[in-house]
Amino acid sequence: MKTGEGAAMAERAWATAGRKGSPDRKPVSRARLAGVALVVLSLTGAVLSYLTFTVWVPGRQERYEHYRAAEPCPAQATAQEVAAQDCLVTWHFTVTKAESTFTGKVTVYEATLRDKGGDSRQRTVRFGDSGPLFDKLRRGDEVTATGWRGAIVVLSKDGVRQNTPDAPRDEHPGNAALGVLLALLAAQSLVFGAVRLARPTAYAPLVWEPYGRWLVFTDICVGVGVGAASVWLHIPWWTVLVTVPVAVCAVMALLVRRQRRAAAPSATTGRQQGSRVSPR
Repeated sequence: MKTGEGAAMAERAWATAGRKGSPDRKPVSRARLAGVALVVLSLTGAVLSYLTFTVWVPGRQERYEHYRAAEPCPAQATAQEVAAQDCLVTWHFTVTKAESTFTGKVTVYEATLRDKGGDSRQRTVRFGDSGPLFDKLRRGDEVTATGWRGAIVVLSKDGVRQNTPDAPRDEHPGNAALGVLLALLAAQSLVFGAVRLARPTAYAPLVWEPYGRWLVFTDICVGVGVGAASVWLHIPWWTVLVTVPVAVCAVMALLVRRQRRAAAPSATTGRQQGSRVSPR
């Protein structure tokens, strides 16, 4: 009996040791896996931010400058001459249909145009909103289109003009704000991921609640807000490189201070209640 009891106790000891070891390993492996995922996410955001400032923003800025510098093409210019001079072409069309369609998310404004020169070719032009020209378009109206690099960029009728989405716009501050936003999110992911890899059992307070969530939403709100305000105020795009990080730091400092003030009374109350309890 003693031998059987000893064997049973040994089996229970081995089983208990296995159960004690597995919960410790699982949180560590999960923390390291989350750290690897955050680091990969950080590298992705860094690459996208790099491409934004090296390819997207310069390319769109150069396209906008070329469009602003373009002049009307000479009369009867050939397609080769138009392409070589990068000039603005004038076309004349007749409106065959103008309608707005709600797709469930946004309203699409489309006008179907037919060439006035006897050609049966039709073109469809989309607009970002209904004014100032789209609401005035009716079937049979004669309109003038301005083309650049093969696309209709402006449609006009009786002196009323409206740009199409193909018209280059001065939106470089908004694009730069997006690049800064991606860089900030990449930096946050890198820090949170590196801490989990270096200290998988003690990475607080770099957790989602509350600082991780605050950082993400602060980055997004400040990036979008500053970018939209910069486009509206026509601020030089490079000022966003400083404005967005400074605004994020200011908002985070305010939130951290408010969190500490809210936690201070509860901690004081807990100490006072502990002092009132007398030992038995």
